[in-house]
Amino acid sequence: METISCPLDPSRPLFRVFFKGLSSKGIVGPRDRDPGVAVLAVALCNHQGNVVLRIQKPVEASVGGRMTLEVMALAEGLQAALGLGIQSIRIVTDYRVLHNHLLGIWRPTQKKLADMVDQVLSLRKKFEQCEILLVERRQLDYVMKLARESVEYQLAKAIAVNAGMEMRENCAIFLEDTDVSKIHVVEGCAHRFCFSCMKEHVKVKLLHGMLPACPQDGCTKQLTVEGSKVFLSPRLLAIMVQRIREGQIPPAQKIYCPYPKCSALMSLSEVIHPMQESSSKYTVADTATLRKCVKCRGSFCISCKVPWHDRMTCSDYKRMHPHAHSEDAKLENLAERRLWRKCVKCNHIIELAEGCYHMTCVCGYEFCYTCGKEWKGKKPTCSCPLWDERNLIRNDIRGNADGRGNIARNDVEEDEDDYDDEDDYYVQEGVHYNQGFR
Repeated sequence: METISCPLDPSRPLFRVFFKGLSSKGIVGPRDRDPGVAVLAVALCNHQGNVVLRIQKPVEASVGGRMTLEVMALAEGLQAALGLGIQSIRIVTDYRVLHNHLLGIWRPTQKKLADMVDQVLSLRKKFEQCEILLVERRQLDYVMKLARESVEYQLAKAIAVNAGMEMRENCAIFLEDTDVSKIHVVEGCAHRFCFSCMKEHVKVKLLHGMLPACPQDGCTKQLTVEGSKVFLSPRLLAIMVQRIREGQIPPAQKIYCPYPKCSALMSLSEVIHPMQESSSKYTVADTATLRKCVKCRGSFCISCKVPWHDRMTCSDYKRMHPHAHSEDAKLENLAERRLWRKCVKCNHIIELAEGCYHMTCVCGYEFCYTCGKEWKGKKPTCSCPLWDERNLIRNDIRGNADGRGNIARNDVEEDEDDYDDEDDYYVQEGVHYNQGFR
């Protein structure tokens, strides 16, 4: 989707929406192979005839014929107009069949198409004024040009992909040949790995609270969100954005909104100072510790790290609420009883579930889990053992071993259904890993 920025005036009547759904079937020659692509093109114009929004969206040609594509294109245009706050619009079409369907003169016989037309009619009702105009095809030359250009681009892209399908490349991690169309080139260093390996690499790094870099041994080039869109799911991309955000704020500058339904992360320089608001109702005395969340706008005390205690000093509040952070106290107590470690740099609590004693905190600080001393240059500064065999074998497998040390096959076979929503697991783990003392 491409947007052309123009000042909109929703009070002016009758913005016009031109639209066209076009498939490659009407463009490729009789002897050429049709890859089956289609596009939706929309041009939204103001009362002066200036284009304020242009949409060129590829879709699968298999969704349907001309009528289906035209209805889909119109729906895109109406939704875009509503999103811009436009209340008066004129639908311009050269397709008499669609025109009659929109006016209720005809009714589609296919249920799927009838439902789509009903959706468009529902969108139409959301406008204060909506006219439908049937015109000659030449009046839709501009949007037809957009559609044809987009189809030609999709055709060229499909031909290039089909040509590359026969080319394969060996992934340096997977050590198997992969279609070159599934090979990712890391921006900045040009190291190449398959999509599957890149996704797994990024997942593990995000799970451990770290910003993912190029998987190549010795390469420190950081991966970008834009470059990772091709192989990451939206959920993992959201976590990656959060990790980058966390990495940009020094531990001592991090502030979390104390309201449970928000918990937004902010830096000290971002929180809203009451005196920054012209209509502030707070006193000068409040300004010392009173702040507002940039997301939910809730007032809180930056000293006590709790929702704002109105007409009460911090000392009075702490005296009256000695256990305001009872959950943190419980966590501290649990960590002490179970011998969990706290990062000396950022105060995050870390539990060793399995693996060696070399720990890397979400803030990047490396230390020994046994004694807490720092690791420098990937080497320990203590003489503690690097691992314990009990932490290198999963408990569920150890617990199912028989008397001879063998493991029943049925007990360790993985159920594929357990991994159907794998990204959700990493989202949950990622959220958990962000919880520290605030």
